[in-house]
Amino acid sequence: MLYHRFKHSLPFLAVLGSVTALGVGTSFAKHLFPLIGSMGTTTLRVGFSALLVLALWRPWRWPLARADARAVLMYGVALGLMNLLFYLSLRTIPFGLAVAIEFSGPLTLALVSSRRRIDFLWLALAVFGLALLLPLGHSVGPLDPLGVLYALAAAVCWALYIVFGKRLGHLHAGQSVALGLAVAAITVAPFGLWQAGTALWDPGLLLYGVGVAAVSSAIPISLEMVALKRLPKEAFGILTSMEPAVAALLGYWVLQETLDARQWTAIFCTMLAAAGSSLTARRTVAAPRVPLVEPYAGSTQT
Repeated sequence: MLYHRFKHSLPFLAVLGSVTALGVGTSFAKHLFPLIGSMGTTTLRVGFSALLVLALWRPWRWPLARADARAVLMYGVALGLMNLLFYLSLRTIPFGLAVAIEFSGPLTLALVSSRRRIDFLWLALAVFGLALLLPLGHSVGPLDPLGVLYALAAAVCWALYIVFGKRLGHLHAGQSVALGLAVAAITVAPFGLWQAGTALWDPGLLLYGVGVAAVSSAIPISLEMVALKRLPKEAFGILTSMEPAVAALLGYWVLQETLDARQWTAIFCTMLAAAGSSLTARRTVAAPRVPLVEPYAGSTQT
């Protein structure tokens, strides 16, 4: 009886573990900002994530057509820029709010393809939540406009990442993820080297970077794949819609970032829009087989 209960709960626990690991890894990665900057941190995180996943999947075992190689290139560049812009946003805006703003990319992508009335409700909730966070006037709060712009740019890259990832759905998931992360690492490396220089080679920082990469990439990817094999994509999307709240809580516990009532309302609206979009998604539209690897991708698969 206990075994059956655990088996039934396993995919839900896997999603919770994946979301938590992503948040923990990103929260601890932010502690590197004073030492090597946001771009140096991105380089360490994505670089070691790529090495870990390459060692795990060994993507060279499968052939790769020229057309697929071009798709992997676009997928990886979008993934790299998404990470870079997201970490740039974390310099000046709280973790949970950056995640909520970034959610607007895949959520918009999911909603624009639909013309059903119910989806306009989710779109209105997402727009309302985003409007609560955008620095449109003196009364809306102290969010840094540049940080918000970086998060919005990361949202666009997240949407592109999903679009390009769908083109790789016929490939082995491990091959797509490993090659995509390798391209992402190459994409962000020049920015990190420019900002951090030789500080990137400090042994202590390298060891810390390996830990961050394992917690925020290798573990979540593995848990996501466990969940995706056992859950419908709608259920997976609903569960992962809790990511902004988890990020906000971890930002409070690990980074001492506090949010006001308006900002929590914005996060709640974003979560509700993501969960609703996943719940009412058309079952005739196939979800991508490529695991979504970072920073908060998965809840709004179209």
